[in-house]
Amino acid sequence: MKQGIVYLVGAGPGDYGLISLKAIECIREADTIVYDRLADDRLLDHARPDVELVYVGKAASAHTMRQEDINQLLVDKALANKVVVRLKGGDPFVFGRGGEEALKLLEHGIPFEVVPGITSAIAVPAYAGIPVTHRGIATSFAVITGHEDPAKAESTIQWDKLATAVDTLVFLMGVENLSHITGKLLENGRPGDTPAAVIRWGTKPEQEVLVTTVARAAQAARGLKPPAIFIVGQVVALRKQLAWFDNRLLFGKKVLVTRAREQASVLTDGLARLGADCIEAPAIKIVPPASYEELDKAITRLDDYQWLIFTSVNGVEHFFSRMRAAGLDTRAIAAKVAAIGSPTAARLKNYGIVADIIPAEFRAEGVAEALEPHLQPGMKVLIPRALVARDVLPEKLAALGADVKVVPAYRTVAADTNGRELAEKLAQGTIELVTFTSSSTVTNLLQLLGENGARLIAKAKVACIGPITAETCLAHGIQPDVIAEEYTIKGLIEAITALYKGE
Repeated sequence: MKQGIVYLVGAGPGDYGLISLKAIECIREADTIVYDRLADDRLLDHARPDVELVYVGKAASAHTMRQEDINQLLVDKALANKVVVRLKGGDPFVFGRGGEEALKLLEHGIPFEVVPGITSAIAVPAYAGIPVTHRGIATSFAVITGHEDPAKAESTIQWDKLATAVDTLVFLMGVENLSHITGKLLENGRPGDTPAAVIRWGTKPEQEVLVTTVARAAQAARGLKPPAIFIVGQVVALRKQLAWFDNRLLFGKKVLVTRAREQASVLTDGLARLGADCIEAPAIKIVPPASYEELDKAITRLDDYQWLIFTSVNGVEHFFSRMRAAGLDTRAIAAKVAAIGSPTAARLKNYGIVADIIPAEFRAEGVAEALEPHLQPGMKVLIPRALVARDVLPEKLAALGADVKVVPAYRTVAADTNGRELAEKLAQGTIELVTFTSSSTVTNLLQLLGENGARLIAKAKVACIGPITAETCLAHGIQPDVIAEEYTIKGLIEAITALYKGE
């Protein structure tokens, strides 16, 4: 029987990518994950499907679970021989109460490991363009809790020494005590004109940076809500030159990604690198057809076909999945192979197949044009594709004399995205850009949004992966602002980039 163990894991300051490989390994191994509100939910995607998730998020005035109860929860799960991950924002041992949890585990003889995380004390200023140390300006820095109760009879912070002895001061969780903190600094000799900054939701797309001074900070930050850090020191002045994160092209712009969930990450990652705050709300879901009978029958007779045409990455994946189910591999394919575009061709390479034809124009018309010189009357062509798709390709190939067999390899259906919640965001105008990667993402998003869908989408800019998707938009009264010249995710990102650079 395996022994229970607890990993105290730092999830970093907020940016999804600022987590260690060791932390990801622990998440993948976990039977139970106990996580807080500052851990990006996407980190949980690395967990096993059967993992037990326990949310114990704590805000300044609202605790889902008391710390004592969290400690006991970790003990109980480990004693049940579970592999437990305690996933915390930042670093477990930097105001993360990881030490208290570790001591409680020791009391019960439970093994534990600490997986450090990148602390917001350093990362958040860095994302604001503020180095906590800088040659000739700051050779020391201190990290202080900003959460100390001002009403305490005696402070544990030695303000008389701290205020002037350290070049850079970083107060964590201090925005609600800013008046007390700045008052103590001024009282103990820190000049009122010392540069200071309040940084909210640092390292995330929602990051806000308020540059001020020690004397003015409390008034300037009035109404600013946690989570935020407060940084004091001459290094703050370097932000004018070193700001980078919030200077990116799409920073602060909310972009709706409607692609199927399992495929959304490529588009999301590309837009996020430009600073976009991506909302993944899949309009479609890729599912098997009602029956694989037609596809399976075609696979058993692959020798009959001279050409095999793939019109999407999904078609490739489902086709080869059924080949495996039939006990076959690529050696069974004697036909020449055509791919509608470079992403589809790249996926074929994963199975050891180099496409014989990739058209210059990545759509059905381009495939038919590229194939025309290679087709002879009576040649048999197999097209495994979506159940519902345009009939342009089979019709054009049949007109050239080919004997075309179209078999359903998968279906696209409406996803289970919350349409009402999405409609509210569009109505409020908080979504800057809506992306469409296929005609089905257009029709299914409209279905999710209801009768006012086209009007709601019109409140945002619209980007389409190509002219066919754009035609579908126009057919529903939606005017695209962007149509990619190269009908790929890369081409779509490039077209969006060109739009905003032009602005």
